[in-house]
Amino acid sequence: MNNWNDWIEAQPQVVPMLVESIKKQRLAHAYLFDGQAGSGTMELAILLSKSFMCQEKQGANPCLTCLDCTRIDSGNHPDLHKIAPDGQSIKREQVDYLQKEFSYRGVESRQKVYIVSDADKMTGTAANTLLKFLEEPQGETLAILLTEQVENVLPTIRSRAQHIRFHPPLKEEIVKQLMENGIDQKHSSFLAELTENKEAALRLTEDDWSFQARGVVLQLMHELYTRPDQAIITLAEKWLPLMKERIHQEMGLEMMTLWLRDLLYIRVGKQGELVYSDFYESYKELSLSTSQRLITLSLAKVMEAKSQLSANVAVQLVMERLLFTIQEG
Repeated sequence: MNNWNDWIEAQPQVVPMLVESIKKQRLAHAYLFDGQAGSGTMELAILLSKSFMCQEKQGANPCLTCLDCTRIDSGNHPDLHKIAPDGQSIKREQVDYLQKEFSYRGVESRQKVYIVSDADKMTGTAANTLLKFLEEPQGETLAILLTEQVENVLPTIRSRAQHIRFHPPLKEEIVKQLMENGIDQKHSSFLAELTENKEAALRLTEDDWSFQARGVVLQLMHELYTRPDQAIITLAEKWLPLMKERIHQEMGLEMMTLWLRDLLYIRVGKQGELVYSDFYESYKELSLSTSQRLITLSLAKVMEAKSQLSANVAVQLVMERLLFTIQEG
């Protein structure tokens, strides 16, 4: 998607705001793009960089053919700098290097842009160093900070950048993108509901993990409501060996949440919104032996289990407690 019109449906509030600022030449010196993976924060940061630097733009749209645009597309524009975490964090040395680069005169143009990915992962010294840079911009400088966890960005940095909140990606668009990657519609819809972004969804398809996990969760939850003694065995023999990584454990719990939500939808007559639509007949049968109140309580227990995982409680203990409490009602 190469122009602003391409993004209007995905980000109907963000795009008009930026387009108007570009047309009126009233761009802020710093922006904080706040959005989850897949929402287009990096793509729009690049597009904004082109509109800022392009000398041949038409309205707000960059021409895409001038030297500035083509060098940005190729990733080697000398006046566009990107910073990303070096390991687990962005370090002061990276910001110091950025400041040094910006002390030189623009090579290709008068403007300079820097994009900071995962701005919430700056060390304290890096954040304070960047803060001074934000307070004293040199020449025609545009700073674009990207984050998925805006609450972890230094408050003084947030106050010196224009905060723009991005909508989560549209599930229909994620489904379309996943199908273009060769994933069938049923599983694409499931992954879109589970992850809410294409990149995370594609990672889950590696080694067929998501396909296996879906089947294990369906088996585990059905047994929990029909043969609880067998559910404990399935947990030990299938769920735990498959969910070794923390991200997989969290996804497994999210799959359980979706399963319980489907069961709740059956109880309240929303059959058209099922994630596990192929499980419809089993849901109908199970819904006869449980209540809306108990399903809601079970959903709350899964949320509690997620919190326990975040607190580093052993996953086996978390899951055994969860199954027991759901079984007991």
